[in-house]
Amino acid sequence: MHTDDALPTVSGRTGERAAISVPRTRPSGEFVITERAAGHGATARKGDIAVVAYTAAIWRSGKALPCPYDEGTGPQLIPVGRGATLPALDLAVQGRRAGSRMLVVAPPAAAYGVSGNPRLGVTGDDTLVFVVDLLQIIPAHATVDGDQTPIPASLPQARVDRRSAIGTISVPDRDAPAKLLQRILVEGRGRVVRSGQQVVLQQSTAVWQSARGKHEADLVMSSQADGGPAPVVIGRGNVIQGWDEAVVGQRVGTRLLLVIPADKAFGARGPKGIPDGATLVSVIDVLAAV
Repeated sequence: MHTDDALPTVSGRTGERAAISVPRTRPSGEFVITERAAGHGATARKGDIAVVAYTAAIWRSGKALPCPYDEGTGPQLIPVGRGATLPALDLAVQGRRAGSRMLVVAPPAAAYGVSGNPRLGVTGDDTLVFVVDLLQIIPAHATVDGDQTPIPASLPQARVDRRSAIGTISVPDRDAPAKLLQRILVEGRGRVVRSGQQVVLQQSTAVWQSARGKHEADLVMSSQADGGPAPVVIGRGNVIQGWDEAVVGQRVGTRLLLVIPADKAFGARGPKGIPDGATLVSVIDVLAAV
């Protein structure tokens, strides 16, 4: 990343809305990331989740853009290094410590591209200015704290490795229950998860029928296989119904064991790798909610 001869000026404290003053000169077209305040927390690495807030403006006009500091909004969750958000935001946090503030000058290729974003009034020629505050890092291999409560022998057994964050599941040699079953293995003490919130879940999932009676189930889904936990909006049909129903109302820091019948999972026709009509067994750590 290069620096620009005439950069926007920034005032305000990290963790609060920034005031951005854009120069009268035209932007150079270079992509610039420069640290304005150094943090002292964990470093954001690929696979982590970065909790960020930012202030943004269009260089040519100085017009402010909607941002997480607006009333009624909140921090944004960025899966670091996975291309899930604008390059300007993803690259701004990589290798930075929690508590840092970065000034980012983003030409179109690092922002909304040649199509721009008409809804925001951003054209395909616009350079954007971001002031990005890195509030928190959720490590890729994070798990919840606390010891598990014992699981009755009639239920699947599950544990999560603290280093890899991968769950191990074994299923009893019996028929799967017909209804959604959930059991709290570790009781969290964080905020209560509300429908519509972004949550970060660490999950490992097996199929009851395929794993029945085996010492250890093969996982058909896991956050680690997907590169790390990912933020999802909970309670709005963005994940399988069994997860939606079980996670809403739990506290952050909770570990859940779920047995999910097909009608609350993938139904009569499963996606690739999951049998039709499968009952799923998931162990889920609720890492964050914003």
